[in-house]
Amino acid sequence: MRTVWRSGIATRVAVVVLAFIVLCVVFANLLAPYSPIQVDVTAIMQPPSWHHLLGTDELGRDILSRMVYGGRLSLTVGLVAVAIEFTIGVIVGVLSGYIGGIVDTIIMRIVDVMLAMPGLIFALFIVAILGPGLFNVMIALGIGGIPGLVRVARAQTLAFREREFVEGARAAGAGLWRVSVVHLVPNIMPPILVLVLLDIGGYILSASGLSFIGLGAQPPSPEWGAMLADGRNYFPQSWWMTVFPGIAIGLVVLCVNVIGDSFRDSLDPALRGSIGRAAVSAGRVDIATQDLDVVAE
Repeated sequence: MRTVWRSGIATRVAVVVLAFIVLCVVFANLLAPYSPIQVDVTAIMQPPSWHHLLGTDELGRDILSRMVYGGRLSLTVGLVAVAIEFTIGVIVGVLSGYIGGIVDTIIMRIVDVMLAMPGLIFALFIVAILGPGLFNVMIALGIGGIPGLVRVARAQTLAFREREFVEGARAAGAGLWRVSVVHLVPNIMPPILVLVLLDIGGYILSASGLSFIGLGAQPPSPEWGAMLADGRNYFPQSWWMTVFPGIAIGLVVLCVNVIGDSFRDSLDPALRGSIGRAAVSAGRVDIATQDLDVVAE
């Protein structure tokens, strides 16, 4: 983390801004001047003022209060989706790369089928099956991110499974569980951590998009994407209903991506070139090249 902090002024600003937003979200009950679902028919669609710093919506609800509480939902979506992706993706990817054979073939064919469908479309498909709701969106986004992480974890496992320390562990009698947890997983973590960190911003953005079309957070939940949907019919007259939630979404996604880029560079200086940055940002770490290298060996 210290190396990330020293990587440039942009990263420092991103860390400070993101930390400020997280603190506001955590202490929302102390910072919010009103209840996020409190309706006030005498204050409908009022512009920003001393009484309502960010204005009010079509039901007289305070925008600032809804934003700080809504941040809890938006950030939780990103973290829960990444947790699902990380847990299942690492386990399946390591098993696929280490065991090989028919197990690897079956897993990779399933992954190929899942990757044939764009991530957001796949999430829409899952939400259509499970039904609308923020919890179902978390599950859908997490499952949608598993194939990419499986390929990264598998490629890294293929690169490490023939190393001397893994061979030594097997020769000493270590089983599949011990070799995977103690020797493989710690060594394949750097590119995986970079990928999941970058995915947090994408999941927040995707969840906001699903809430915008009515498949995510349901009324009266103060989620940022749902707030954008509520304000679209009143723009540009009541611009504050859409501008402030949009700024919040953009700031969080931008800060997470900047920190993720710096974290990636601090873990692997060889990726500081533009080609390497583009590959990792796309969620792929030269998977095909690593597979070919392992096969050639």
